[in-house]
Amino acid sequence: MHLFAGALARPADSGGRSFLPATALGSKLWLMFSFILRAGWLFLLVLGLVCGWRSLAPAQDNAKRLILKDGSYQVVTQWEVQADRVHYYSAERAEWEDVPSSMVDWDATNQYERDRRAHRRSPHAVELDKELEAARQEEEAKSPHVAPGLRLPPEGGVYVLDTYLTEPQLVPLEQSNGEVNRHVGRNVLRAAINPVAGAKHTIELAGPSAKVQVHASLPAFYLNLDSEEEEGQSSSNKEPHELPWDRFRVLRVQVKGDKRIVGAIKTAIYGKVTQEQQSVNSTAEQLGEGWVKITPKEALQPGEYVVAEMLGKEGMNSYVWDFGIHPDGPPNLSVIRPDPAELKQSARQPQTTKKPEQ
Repeated sequence: MHLFAGALARPADSGGRSFLPATALGSKLWLMFSFILRAGWLFLLVLGLVCGWRSLAPAQDNAKRLILKDGSYQVVTQWEVQADRVHYYSAERAEWEDVPSSMVDWDATNQYERDRRAHRRSPHAVELDKELEAARQEEEAKSPHVAPGLRLPPEGGVYVLDTYLTEPQLVPLEQSNGEVNRHVGRNVLRAAINPVAGAKHTIELAGPSAKVQVHASLPAFYLNLDSEEEEGQSSSNKEPHELPWDRFRVLRVQVKGDKRIVGAIKTAIYGKVTQEQQSVNSTAEQLGEGWVKITPKEALQPGEYVVAEMLGKEGMNSYVWDFGIHPDGPPNLSVIRPDPAELKQSARQPQTTKKPEQ
C-alpha cells in the first residue's frame, strides 16, 4: 500500500514532465491488448463466414448429375457406392438420399462428369436436357399443378381444390346415385335420365349431407373422365369423345328430411326436354391433357351441392358427384396434399417479378 501510494504521489522531474503511474500504464496496455485480441477474433470470424459463403455459393454450379437409366437425373454434390446402393447428397434438397445402383446409368453419368470438368456440353447432355424438358412438359400436361407443390393425379378422376387450415388440398369426389356410392376414379358411370313424353323424373340422393365437406367458399373443380355406360342403360348415340368437354355443371341441391333433391327432368309431349335445377354460374376451361376446370363465378353459400353431367337430348346423368360447403366442417380423410420435397425445392429457386404491362 505504501509503495502504491508513493507511486501515485511521485512528483514531476526537473524538466517539468510528469511520470505516468505504473498501475495506470499497465491498465492502458491491457486495454490495448484486449482491443487487438477482440479485433483479431472478429477478423477471423468474418474471414470464416466469407470463406464458407464462397464455398457454398457455387454449390449448384459445381453440382454433378447422377443420371438414371430412365433418363431422369439427380443433382448431387457427391456420392459413394455402398454395396448395391448409391449414397448421394442432393444439391436440391440438401440431404442424403439413396438409390439402387442398378438404376444408375454409369456411362452417361461419367461422360457428363468428364464434359462438365472440361467446361463443355456433350451432344448426349444436350439431347438429355431436351428429353427431360419434353418429359417435364408431358408430366405437366397429364398432371398439372393447381397449387404450389400440388399436382392433379395422372390417372384422372374428379377432384375439388379445397383449403383446410391454410393448406391447399385436392379432395376426390365420388359418384352417387340414390343408394349407390362407388369410387370409380376416371371411369364415369352414366345412366341418362330422359323421361317419356309428359313425364317428370326427380333425382334424389340419400342422406341430408355428402360425405365430402369443402371448407373453401370458392373452390375449383377438376375433371378428367373416360365414359363408361352403366350396364343395362343407354347413354347416347354419340361416342364418348364426341360429348362436349364443357358438359359439366355445379348444382345447388335442396335438403328435404333425409334426402337431397338434385333436380328434375321433364319431357314435353312434342319432345322438348326441360331441366329444373339450381345451377351455379361458373366458367369452364380445358387444362392439360383431358382435364376440365370448373370455377364458380361467385362464392358458394354453405349448403349441399353436386357436380352433374349434362347429356344434351339424353337429359342429365343420374350419377352425380356430391359435396357440401361448410367452412367449419371436419377435415376430409382422403386428400392429396402438397409434396414437401417440391415445396422445398421451389422455395430455393429465386422468385421472378413480372414487369407491369404498359
